[in-house]
Amino acid sequence: MALQAIAGVAYSQINPGAATYPNRPVTLVVPFAPGGGTDIGARLIANKLTQKWGQSVVVDNKGGAGGVVGVEIVAKAKADGYTLLFGNVGTQSINPSLYKKLPYNADTAFAPVSLVAELPFFLMTSPSFAPKTVKDLVAYAKANPDKVTYASSGNGGSPHLSAEVFSAMAAIRMTHVPYKGGGPAMNDLMAGHVNILFASVLESIGHIQAGKLNVMGVTTKTRSNTAPDVPTISESGAALGLQGYESGSWLGILAPAGTPQAIIDKIAADVKEAVQQTDTRDAFTKQGANPIGSTPAQFKALIEADRKRYAKIIDEKKISID
Repeated sequence: MALQAIAGVAYSQINPGAATYPNRPVTLVVPFAPGGGTDIGARLIANKLTQKWGQSVVVDNKGGAGGVVGVEIVAKAKADGYTLLFGNVGTQSINPSLYKKLPYNADTAFAPVSLVAELPFFLMTSPSFAPKTVKDLVAYAKANPDKVTYASSGNGGSPHLSAEVFSAMAAIRMTHVPYKGGGPAMNDLMAGHVNILFASVLESIGHIQAGKLNVMGVTTKTRSNTAPDVPTISESGAALGLQGYESGSWLGILAPAGTPQAIIDKIAADVKEAVQQTDTRDAFTKQGANPIGSTPAQFKALIEADRKRYAKIIDEKKISID
C-alpha cells in the first residue's frame, strides 16, 4: 500500500491533472458544418466518452476555409486536454500541402491521439441526373465538357481531390461547386442543384437507402460491407482508364501540442475502448465506416503517409487555395 501511495504521488507530480482528467467538460471541435461525416462520427464518440468520463464532451462545429478555422482554434488552445480536435484526412494530411500559408504550423501544432475510423466514399448522383453508372457518367461528360457539376465539402478537401483524380484518370472535364461542409453539399445534390458528389458512406448511406440519391460506385479497393452490390469505381471503370482508382477519408482525434502524454494516452485508450464496444462498432459499420481505434504513434504514421501521397496529387494537379 505504501509503495502504491508513493507511486501515486509521483505520478500526480510528474503529470499534473492527468490522474483526475477530465474533471470538467471537454470541447471536441469539429472544423466543419453539422451534418457531414466528420460531424456524425464526432457525435458518436462524444456520446461514448461522456458516458465513460462522467463529464460532458461537447461537440463544437467551427466550419470555414476547408477546416482551417476550426483547426486553428485547437492549435492555439491551452494544451490541457480540454479542447480537442476531431479532424480528418483533409485537415491533417491535405491542407498542409494545399495552403501556402496556414495560421499554425501543421508539423508542430498537434499531438495525434487516436484514429477513430476509416471512411470509404461513394460516388453519388442526383436522382434527376440522367447517367446512372460510371460508364454513363464518363460518356456524358466527354460529350458535354464542363457541363457536369460536382459538389464538394470545400476547396481542396478529400471529396474535391477524389473528383479531381477521377476526372484526370477518365480524361473528362467537370465543373467544381464547393460548399461549406458536407451537409449543405448533400442537400443541394438531393435537390438536383448539382449533378454528382463524392462523400463518405457514413454521411450518405441513409439518403441512398431512402432512395433520395443514386450511387454509382465506391472509392475503395474492395466493395463496402454496407452496400456489397455497389461496384468499386476501379472495377466498373476499368475499361475507362479508372482501374486502380482509390480514395477515401478517415476520422481521428488530436490534441494541441504540449498536452501531457499521460492525458493523450488516457484519451487514446478510452477512445479505443469506446470504438470496440459492440453498439459503437455497429453504429459506425451500419453507416459504412470501418471503426479502428489506434495508438498515438499509429495515428501519427498514418497522417504522415497520407500527407506525402496527397502532396504529390496536389502538386501534379496544381491545386491551390490561396
